[in-house]
Amino acid sequence: MELKHIDIANLSVSPANMRGIAKKPDLTNILPSVRARGILVPLIVRAGAEGCYEIVAGKRRYHAALTVAEEQDGIDPLPCAVMEAGDDAAALEASLIENIARLDPDEVNRCEAFTRLVREGRDIEAIGLTFGLTSLQVKRTLAIGNLLPRIRGLYRTDKIDVVTMRHLTLATKAQQREWLALIDCPEKHAPTGSQLRAWLFGGSAIATKVALFDVGDYTGAIVSDLFGEDSYFADADDFWATQMAEVEKQATFYRDTGWTEVVVLERGAYFNGWEHERCPKKKGGKVFAVISHRGEIAFHEGYITVKEARQRAKGAMGADAPKLMRPEVSAALGDYIDLHRHAAARVSLLSEPGVALRMMVAHAIVGSPLWRIDIEKQRTASDAIAESVEVSASEAAFDAKRRAVLTLLGFDPETHTVVGGYDGEHGVAGLFTRLAALPDDDVMSILPVVMGETLAVGSAEMDMLGQLLGTDMRACWQDDAVLPELIRDKPLLTAIIAEVAGAEVAEANAEATAKVQRGILVDCLTGSNGRAKVEGWLPRWFAFPPTGYTERGGIGCVERSTAISALVAEPVEAEPEMREAA
Repeated sequence: MELKHIDIANLSVSPANMRGIAKKPDLTNILPSVRARGILVPLIVRAGAEGCYEIVAGKRRYHAALTVAEEQDGIDPLPCAVMEAGDDAAALEASLIENIARLDPDEVNRCEAFTRLVREGRDIEAIGLTFGLTSLQVKRTLAIGNLLPRIRGLYRTDKIDVVTMRHLTLATKAQQREWLALIDCPEKHAPTGSQLRAWLFGGSAIATKVALFDVGDYTGAIVSDLFGEDSYFADADDFWATQMAEVEKQATFYRDTGWTEVVVLERGAYFNGWEHERCPKKKGGKVFAVISHRGEIAFHEGYITVKEARQRAKGAMGADAPKLMRPEVSAALGDYIDLHRHAAARVSLLSEPGVALRMMVAHAIVGSPLWRIDIEKQRTASDAIAESVEVSASEAAFDAKRRAVLTLLGFDPETHTVVGGYDGEHGVAGLFTRLAALPDDDVMSILPVVMGETLAVGSAEMDMLGQLLGTDMRACWQDDAVLPELIRDKPLLTAIIAEVAGAEVAEANAEATAKVQRGILVDCLTGSNGRAKVEGWLPRWFAFPPTGYTERGGIGCVERSTAISALVAEPVEAEPEMREAA
């Protein structure tokens, strides 16, 4: 072959090119490199008519050069390897060889190559620009390239899995050598997978997100997990010293604001609701601080132990309390009286549904020995998901109604939830007197908020409500940032692109990387990069009832909805007066 530099105007794609001439190829991965460095690998061409040349291999480079030429008003002649003319078989063979050889290198080879580039003076931003990668992707690659050579060899030969390899990027060189020594010892076990992370951090990896203190002011070492969303404290002892100092600050704040006592439980001890009773601050309620081994701190406000509640009921508030006289009735007689009064009272309740409704709402808000109410905390391991829900239209509307109910009930307006928000006298009975003074419509307006706060995420009852009420997710959901990043499966991405952009676009990009496909999805949802904005698109999972995109299943909401399908005949409308009350 002869090497020439040929003007781009004299080049065209040959019919012998294995990728054809009809469709413009996807240039997402190659275009940044061509912009930054030009065409480095020669195109394979053969002579055509009147001084022109046909491109046998290098169609993507040619189209990238055309794009850059349009952007920069011209481009230097392209390097080309010229084949002998007329041999279609040889041309097709060259095209096959070149395209097969262009397959991505294995992960470790690329990591080692990036590491060499850094040693030669390239910075992370320059590498990302050349290869069309984000800074985080380059850092992840370099982290693997900086592992000890033997660890990289174990991964390359499938002796360790990708999770183990990625966790080892959190290890110091000394820890890597120590782990390799465990691998070599027949009598010891080397931790792998998720166990490895715990081993690296001395038994429990403590994420920075659990810190009560400002991590920016922390002077100890922090290790970032480039392959996850968390960072971790390198020294557990340093973390606990700082964290417990913050717990003491918070305890001091509680005492200064009128709480009688702050009980800090032993690390790892549980706060069992059935061992405690609600007690407001003004009646001597305490704050219990619960500390998990993972570093999480939870403060439970307004409780005393059941034992203490019984002592208070008997008047045993202190050592100076007068000695109790023998009661008028025995324990057995007391049970007899209470049971008969209970039987009579609940018969009376049957004819007073308004009273029963108010008593039920009071129980759901305050709780009782027979009512254990848990608030749905909407937990997620991802800050991005949590923020997406918090700023949604649905959450804003619910919070506005919650604040209206707090005002209606006379609760502290800064209380985060209606459930558990009552701190007045006499518990359920005290709240019942407030509810008894409200008209039926007001009480009915409280009920949906209480139900919403205690409706379990991912439950069959949630799916049933959505179907029965005809919930319209299109009016509630809009997200073009978080959702695309959560979709990692290529067949799923292809199916979704077909839905939002059309089958032709999906087919043309079926072999593109997941990153490219996610970019197309975002462009369709936002109307960016020349794509028409898709209005009102709703992923199939969000509908009531939901469906999936593939035959693989494993979708929790679909499985739950299928299980209750026989119970749901058709969506029903709430009565007009109920809608007004809500």
